[in-house]
Amino acid sequence: MVRGRTIAIVSGATVLAVGAAAGGAYYVLHTRGTPAETAQRFVAAWQAGDDAAMAAQLATPQQLGGYAQQRDALAVESASVKLGAVKEGDGRASAPYTATLILKNIGEWSYEGQLDLVVADRTWKVDWKPSALHPSMTSEASFALKTRWPDRAEITDADGDRIDTGTVGGSVQQLVGFLDKATKKDVAKLGPAYKVGQAVGRGGLQETFQKRLAGTPSTEIQLGGKTLETIEGSDGEPVRTTLDPRAQAAAVGAVKEIKKPTSVVAVKPSTGEILAVVNNVGGFNRALDGRYPPGSTFKAVTAIGLLKSGISPQDTVTCPMYATVGGMRIRNSDKEQFGSLSFLDSFAHSCNTTFAPLAQQKLGADELLQTAEDVGFNQPLNIGVPAAKPSFPKAESDAELAAEAFGQARITTSPLSMASVAAAIADGTWRPPTLVPTLKQKAAARKLPGGVKDDLHAMMSAVVTKGTAKSAGLPSGTHGKTGTAEYGTGEKLDSHAWFMGFKEDVAFAVVVEGGGGGGAVAAPVAATFLKGL
Repeated sequence: MVRGRTIAIVSGATVLAVGAAAGGAYYVLHTRGTPAETAQRFVAAWQAGDDAAMAAQLATPQQLGGYAQQRDALAVESASVKLGAVKEGDGRASAPYTATLILKNIGEWSYEGQLDLVVADRTWKVDWKPSALHPSMTSEASFALKTRWPDRAEITDADGDRIDTGTVGGSVQQLVGFLDKATKKDVAKLGPAYKVGQAVGRGGLQETFQKRLAGTPSTEIQLGGKTLETIEGSDGEPVRTTLDPRAQAAAVGAVKEIKKPTSVVAVKPSTGEILAVVNNVGGFNRALDGRYPPGSTFKAVTAIGLLKSGISPQDTVTCPMYATVGGMRIRNSDKEQFGSLSFLDSFAHSCNTTFAPLAQQKLGADELLQTAEDVGFNQPLNIGVPAAKPSFPKAESDAELAAEAFGQARITTSPLSMASVAAAIADGTWRPPTLVPTLKQKAAARKLPGGVKDDLHAMMSAVVTKGTAKSAGLPSGTHGKTGTAEYGTGEKLDSHAWFMGFKEDVAFAVVVEGGGGGGAVAAPVAATFLKGL
């Protein structure tokens, strides 16, 4: 009995001795988790921007507003915090870290710091002080950026001459945009490297390519007025457009005396590059963003489908005064009729009563839709400034199909898109129109059906030599198609005047709002443009 009691006393004395000698061993044996696990939870919450989750790891409850202030002041887009080896002893621990922050407008900034940890209520917790956020942080300090911007880069035409000086014509100014003072909304969008009142692009290419033109500033990252690090910026990159100064000047000369709103767009068929964009009335950019029925210029698109279906320019067709398709009575302009004639001559005289029945007999809604999409309709545009996507809804009846065949019904397009149709016919391939060559296009090039190009060239030449545009004064070698596009409601409708076509490696489209007949009004504008080249 004595011996057993002695053992018990010795055993108890041993526990006391171990506790006294080892000190922190009690905490090791009775503390939940490890300091590394707590530190890892804390930095995971830091990376996620979850201040509440960080606060849950603290030994002493307190506000962690410094992290939000850092995120906001430096525009932290993402944070990555990597822990080093944890050092532990006597109920305390330390965890070194490397924080790497991605800052909007600026780039990457890394710094090193340390988290201190302590056992509280038998659990490892972060013993937080302001220096846990950054070694130089104090309770009164805050983060800030100080920036120095490079000179803004230029916007140029295809020859490399500046077009962003404010001295260019109004149509170019519409494309370029202008510089304006940044608002709070701009700063929120662009990032804190920008300040309210700073010059930023507004509208047009200046706004689209704001970051490219502005470059990035040299930036001082400051804490409590002390510079922690300077990140060097980069110069802005120029934006070169495809605008040809000669084509632009010729287009301006063609529209300046026209009383009604008039727009001209020129495109290079071999590349899709936009050579000229002109509106004779300011404000709304009709040339790119207008939405007009194309009228009989669309017969060139319908003709692509009909030629593909096997009709040839020499085939005999009829052009009566009236035709009925799907219960809809169709007439020609001025109630013209030409009896029996070749398909080429029917195109040259712009016979609605030929094209509507043929579209119903030879194409159908699906085929006409496919043909329209092959020359850009329903295709996305990406030219760097607002531009209306040409819309061709699939016909829901034979009557609608008939109207679509000569460019009416629900079809809408812009001068830009019709110039692109003309460019596709000129070259044999539709290419998405391009204003800034470095801007990636959203639509792919599409080839016209085999054997169509040469036949359609002959038909469009006939429009100029003996058809609806023969009196317009167009220079030799011009291929084109007139259009008289009715719009509005009521018995007597007004018409937009259209002419689209090409000569050599310049394709173009002209629209005169409310101008009436395409041959009498729009084609002479095109003639002036081509002669000005």
